[in-house]
Amino acid sequence: MTYLILGLVIFFGTHLFTTYRSREAGKDIKAKMGAGPYMGLYSLVSIAGFVLIVWGYGAARPAPILYWPPPAMAHINLALMLFAMIFLAAAYLPTGRIKKAVKHPMLLAVKIWAFGHLLANGELNSVILFGSFLAYGVLDRIALKKRGDNGPGPDAAVNVMGDVGAVVIGVGAYLAIFLWLHPILFGVVALPA
Repeated sequence: MTYLILGLVIFFGTHLFTTYRSREAGKDIKAKMGAGPYMGLYSLVSIAGFVLIVWGYGAARPAPILYWPPPAMAHINLALMLFAMIFLAAAYLPTGRIKKAVKHPMLLAVKIWAFGHLLANGELNSVILFGSFLAYGVLDRIALKKRGDNGPGPDAAVNVMGDVGAVVIGVGAYLAIFLWLHPILFGVVALPA
């Protein structure tokens, strides 16, 4: 459990630093280091935290059970993951109606993913992992709102291909994870028994 928590602290520490530091402080650090080295260091620290999260989560199995979710929660989680994948894809595609409506599709995808997995998993390591991601998603959205970053503005052009791509890629990723990749990547079958 130590490596999981350490990974979460490192990963979210870097992300929260960039979220809550003042813009002037951020510009000073980037100016002193240079944009390339700054982003390189940021990426290396984030990746190190992520590797510790993945390794620590697996090493924490079997974990104590905090609650036993009803079987229906796993099915609700499966339904939520479809939306999470579509929103995740929308974050990286041209602005369509989806991105314009949800403003920050990546954050929404993370929050849906974390919430859905909290519904379906009651082990201590799962609660720590998914609860941390959900808390981060909420905190980051609050910070973005306070900074006045409300995503694509009302005058932003809408590209329908962004929506089509988000649905096609999101559904494709969902099916790939659901049917094949979840047991390979995470050691657990996605389909509830």
